[in-house]
Amino acid sequence: MLIGFSAIIASALVTFYAIFELDKDTDWYFWALVAAFLLCSGIYFSLQAFVHKVKSDFSRRAKQREQQKTFTAD
Repeated sequence: MLIGFSAIIASALVTFYAIFELDKDTDWYFWALVAAFLLCSGIYFSLQAFVHKVKSDFSRRAKQREQQKTFTAD
């Protein structure tokens, strides 16, 4: 999750750098690709962390239910 947030923040910083610091005549394609890559990778890592958390919660709940069923059966 930290990597995802860092990449999204870096994407915003690269975009602002390209907008405010570069001359209008310079080649901006490189900075656009860098910003797009950082944004996409940030979204990817954030979603991966979210999915991992949800799967972990589901498996923990299933384990708790199974333990509760075993406890009440005894």
